[in-house]
Amino acid sequence: MTDQTTATESALIETPQVAPARVRSTTPPHGHWWWGTGRRKTAVARVRIKPGDGKFIVNGKPYDVFFNEERDRKNLQTVLEKTNTNGKLEIHVNVRGGGFTGQAGAIVLGLARAIFRYDETLDPILRENNFLTRDSRKVERKKYGQSGARRRFQFSKR
Repeated sequence: MTDQTTATESALIETPQVAPARVRSTTPPHGHWWWGTGRRKTAVARVRIKPGDGKFIVNGKPYDVFFNEERDRKNLQTVLEKTNTNGKLEIHVNVRGGGFTGQAGAIVLGLARAIFRYDETLDPILRENNFLTRDSRKVERKKYGQSGARRRFQFSKR
């Protein structure tokens, strides 16, 4: 009996313990919603999606009422058109900070991240169209001794 216990003990000692691989479940977390967070300039958007009738709500309003500019509405629709999910998902967005363009850019990134979590096979399409790329540009701060971020006061030699 001691030979068997030593054999099993040595087998346990020699075999490295490997953590199980993390597998994404097909069911959405957080109460049947897929989440994505997007940021652009100073705007932050929290996007929730689930299969549905195609409603697109931004801060409690339909997206075409919230965004006045056609350019911003087109940017949001492009993500859905390219991934062929237009009219198939119910989308709810909470966005804070920034202006309209920054908020639209944040929603595009958050929507792309949520769609990626919803269906990982859409990853090549999202990356090909740069929807998953974070635009890290922000407004440069004004420096002391200057009239702006880069503009200097007028130099006078005499």
